[in-house]
Amino acid sequence: MSRIKNAFENKKAFIGFLTAGDPSIEKTEEFIYKLIEGGADLIEIGIPFSDPIAEGPVIQSANIRSLSGGTRISHLFELVENVRKNTEIPLVFLTYINTVFKYGTEEFFKKCNESGIDGIIIPDLPFEEKAEIKESAEKYDVDIISLIAPTSEDRIKLIAKESQGFVYVVSSMGVTGMRSEIKTDLESIVESVRKYTDNPIAIGFGINSPEQAEKYSKLADGVIVGSAIVKIIEEHKEDSGKYLKEYAEKMKSAMKN
Repeated sequence: MSRIKNAFENKKAFIGFLTAGDPSIEKTEEFIYKLIEGGADLIEIGIPFSDPIAEGPVIQSANIRSLSGGTRISHLFELVENVRKNTEIPLVFLTYINTVFKYGTEEFFKKCNESGIDGIIIPDLPFEEKAEIKESAEKYDVDIISLIAPTSEDRIKLIAKESQGFVYVVSSMGVTGMRSEIKTDLESIVESVRKYTDNPIAIGFGINSPEQAEKYSKLADGVIVGSAIVKIIEEHKEDSGKYLKEYAEKMKSAMKN
């Protein structure tokens, strides 16, 4: 069983996202361990990018702080190598397609494999253009995580049938960010996805409270939290570790209800 599939085995998966290099690569490694201690089952590592079009203000600011601090892609591969020495938790990169192309597609996925990355999420890569990276990703055993948005209704069958790792169901239109209310008919979307794939389904975009985690983990196999975690790091900076662990514990506990 792959590490990603194992994250969902016999449990609801809590997936935590953080932007690498905010406030430093060393602290990112520490924060990953704190999220794991709190119960995270899979970690999404954001590669900082100058124009993260899918991100709201919180994660955009984290990207700017990371890049201003000198974070480079080589630092992220070193980060993953270090984390992989200490845990078998699934690790997934979230990045934008320009980063992959600029680094070199073949070399990028080769480094992902060597360092220990299990999957990749690329918000600005249309499903129809996935072929541009598919060969290299599969060659180096990196799952391309597909996103299904509320506007994907006519394409759900196609996307779900070809999904790898897990299916990322986007809860709301727009960019990432904490939302007090999610109005999308996620139950119908999840039901549609399940018709065409046995891969786990995780819901993300907007989830930030234990109540939301409990609610949406009943619909899907896991929930993804990004902005709320990045906001904790923005507020507490180098001292965020204990707060991240406490937050993960609350979210994971709610999902067990």
